[in-house]
Amino acid sequence: MRFFLTQFIIFAFLISPIFGQLKTKDPIGQKFPTPPDSPIRLFYLQRSNNANAVIYDANLLKNNTIDANDPVHTYWIRYGEDGLKKELSSIQRNLAYGLHFLDNKLKSESYEGHFLAYRKRKFIIEMDKNRKPIALFPINGKLQILLHAYVKVEEAGMFPKIPYIELFGKDPKTGADVYEKFKP
Repeated sequence: MRFFLTQFIIFAFLISPIFGQLKTKDPIGQKFPTPPDSPIRLFYLQRSNNANAVIYDANLLKNNTIDANDPVHTYWIRYGEDGLKKELSSIQRNLAYGLHFLDNKLKSESYEGHFLAYRKRKFIIEMDKNRKPIALFPINGKLQILLHAYVKVEEAGMFPKIPYIELFGKDPKTGADVYEKFKP
């Protein structure tokens, strides 16, 4: 039963057209649009099966602190529909692209979380020294600032295959670019 639940979550997380995603071909080397910058942008996720992007922005209160009840706002930029911004469906939010958070008791205004569809890597949402929200994610075994994730999807019947995931980020101390490609 657990195997089938895991497969369903991966399926929902990455590709299902019943969740409203525009299906397009992914020619080798295709470049996807880069979402516009935002002062509250944590990171974005792209998949090889279409140009749409899942955006993860910090939910900030008027006093420029992270909303403890709902730290991250996740939504689509639907490039297949002229860049339309669209909220996630309940299924997408609760099974696929959603995040789960706990208060990180080691540091105030810091929230530990994980993707609902991939719980193996926990990350932290917090404000950096300049009061900009960041997502610290394990990249090459160290917590780095995650900027972008790319998921390679291969159609394989009812359940897709995920040959690899790429993570792009910055070292929080040096500002150097960091990258990791791994098989989930």
